[in-house]
Amino acid sequence: MAQRDEALLERFALGAFRYFLENVNPENGLVADTTREGSPCSIAVVGFALSCYPVAVERAWMSRDEAVERTLATLRFFWNSSQSEHTDATGYKGFYYHFLDLHTGKRVWNSELSLIDSAILLAGFMAAETYFSEEAEICSLADALYRRMDWRWAQNGRETVCQGWKPEFGFLHYGWEGYSEATILYVLGLASPTYALAADSYQGWTSTYQWENIYGHDVLYAGPLFIHQFSHLWIDFRKLRDRFMREKKSDYFENSRKAVLIQRDYAKRNPREYKGYGEDYWGFTACDGPGHGTPTTSRPGREFFSYAARGAPWGPDDGTIAPSAAFGSLPFEPEIALSAIRNICEKDPRIAATCRVPSGLNPTASSDDQPGWMSEGYFGLDQGLLVLMIENYRSEFVWNLMRNCLYIRTGLERAGFTGGWLKVSDDH
Repeated sequence: MAQRDEALLERFALGAFRYFLENVNPENGLVADTTREGSPCSIAVVGFALSCYPVAVERAWMSRDEAVERTLATLRFFWNSSQSEHTDATGYKGFYYHFLDLHTGKRVWNSELSLIDSAILLAGFMAAETYFSEEAEICSLADALYRRMDWRWAQNGRETVCQGWKPEFGFLHYGWEGYSEATILYVLGLASPTYALAADSYQGWTSTYQWENIYGHDVLYAGPLFIHQFSHLWIDFRKLRDRFMREKKSDYFENSRKAVLIQRDYAKRNPREYKGYGEDYWGFTACDGPGHGTPTTSRPGREFFSYAARGAPWGPDDGTIAPSAAFGSLPFEPEIALSAIRNICEKDPRIAATCRVPSGLNPTASSDDQPGWMSEGYFGLDQGLLVLMIENYRSEFVWNLMRNCLYIRTGLERAGFTGGWLKVSDDH
C-alpha cells in the first residue's frame, strides 16, 4: 500500500475511533447511536465500541488501562441492568432493547428486544474477553452475560430465530429470511454454553437464500452492502465454507468481493441517471437520506428517501451513497475501494477536512453550485465499521484476535463450516 494511502487510512481510522471517545457515557459505557442531539444509545454501537478498544490499544490511540476501565464500565452496566418483562427495562432473557437511554440505560423509543443488535453487542463482549484474557473480571462478566442469553427462547418454537420481541405483544411476526448480517447471530447462538440454538436452525436459515446471476457474477444476493460486511468484521471467511457455499463452490468472502464489483458496475451503468455515480463513486447500503420534499434543481420531482437500506442493483436507490461502504470494502477489493475513497474525498472537501464519514451523500439532491446533500451528524455504526475494516485490511488484527475465541470456532463448526483457518488450526 502506498504511503499516502496508509496515511489516509490512519487519519480516517483515528477520526472514526474518536467517535467512541466523544459520544460515550463513561459511567456506564453506553455509546450514542448518532451525534444528533438527544440520540439514545444503540446496543450495536456499544458492541462496535468494545471491539474497537483493542484496536485502539494496538494503535496507541488509547492506553490499555483506559480501555480496560471503559470495558469494565460497560460490562458491569449490562450485568447489573434490569432484565424483566417491564416496558422500561434494559433487556429480557439475556437480550437487550435496540435503543437505550444514554444515562439510565432503560428502553426508549418503544424499541424492540433486538436479536441481531444483541448479537453484535455480544460480539463486542467476546472481543473484549479474548483480548483482555488476563483481566479476570472482564472474562467472568463477558462469559456470564453470554450464558444468560436464552437463544432457545428466541426461536419461539420456530425453525429459525425470531427478529425481535416487545413486552407489549410478544415476538415480532417476521423472522430471518434471505441472506443477511445474521451470520454472526447464528454463529454465537449455536455456540452458547447454556441455551444454544437448535442444531438445524442454521440450515433452516440458509434454505431461504437467494442465489442470482447479476452482471455476469454468480452471487448470494443481498442489496445493501452492510449485509456483506458486518459479520466479516469479526470473522475471516476466506476459504471457510458451509454446506450452502460448498455446493456453490464459493465462500462468503468471495461473495462479498463480488457484491462490491456489482455495486461498482451498477454505479457505472447508472440506470436512473443520478448525479455523480461512476466507477469511483458508489456505496449502496443502510444510510441516511435527504428525505421526502428535499428541493433539487437537477432532477425535479425526484423522490428521495430518509434512512433506508439502499441496495444495488434492485434498490431502493435515490442517488444517495454511503462513504462507509467503500471503507468497509477494503478487505475484499482494496484497489477498487481505495480508488473510491480517494475520489469521494476529492469531490467533497467537507469529508477530507473532518476525516470522519457522514452516513449519506447525495449530489442529486442539491443545486448545481453546491457539493451535494450530506447527512446531519455522524452515525456510530459507520465509524465502528471504518475502524474494524480498515484494521482488518491493514493488519488482519481483529480477524486474528477472534480466531482465538473458542465460541467463534465452536459456532462455525456447529453451523457446518470447514476449511480456511479452521482447517489450518486443526492441522496444527
